[in-house]
Amino acid sequence: MSPQVHRTDPPYMQVVKHIKSEIESGVLQDGQKIDSVRNIGAKWKISLATATKVVSTLKAEGLVRSEPGVGTIVTRGHSAASAKDRVVRSMEGRIYASNERAEIRAAELTPAPEDVADALGVPVGSDVVRRQRLTLRDGMPSSASTSWFKGEVAEVAPLLLEQKRLPQGTPKYVEEKAGLVPASGKDQLRADIASEEDAAVLGIPLGSPVLRKQNWVLDAEGDVIEFGQSVSVARRWATYNYEISR
Repeated sequence: MSPQVHRTDPPYMQVVKHIKSEIESGVLQDGQKIDSVRNIGAKWKISLATATKVVSTLKAEGLVRSEPGVGTIVTRGHSAASAKDRVVRSMEGRIYASNERAEIRAAELTPAPEDVADALGVPVGSDVVRRQRLTLRDGMPSSASTSWFKGEVAEVAPLLLEQKRLPQGTPKYVEEKAGLVPASGKDQLRADIASEEDAAVLGIPLGSPVLRKQNWVLDAEGDVIEFGQSVSVARRWATYNYEISR
């Protein structure tokens, strides 16, 4: 059965969401060609102008790019998800893309550094949970991230201190065991250069361009559940989806 446009979202956005879902689920793989503008128009029974807007939107989000002599190909492997995307995907059981995997490099209680203590609202030097992971895309390091939690969370969620992946994802596990439900969050990003630690973990030259992020996940009362820090290699898009209401 051919796909049909429903009059809820704008027609172009319905098509964008459909193609995005195919990319995120792995139906469309990194480097694979998507339908041409003409084919999108014919398949969805929309105008060429609308089909062009579909492809332009996917390009703006860093999900596809034009390849001379080939067409428009998927570039999912070059797109970095926001902290919100990671939390939502974890809650839905979709943590990593099909060409990604994560290695947990550290899982421990450790004295809180000043910046972490300030982010979590705890005294400097108090015990906090530190979970550090390395994400590999197509077998190559693409980002390194650290999740920080207040130390008492480990009392009810002890697997946070084990150096292995949590099948349901860290946010979902913390919600199940500690009853801490994410309600809002904040992300901060900056362009930076790789430190010695970044270079060693990601396998890139010292001083290489990187994208550095930190994020806060908060509950309904505004208390911080998780503070995250991450660094990503260059040439990856950071993609954010949002709705605008008036």
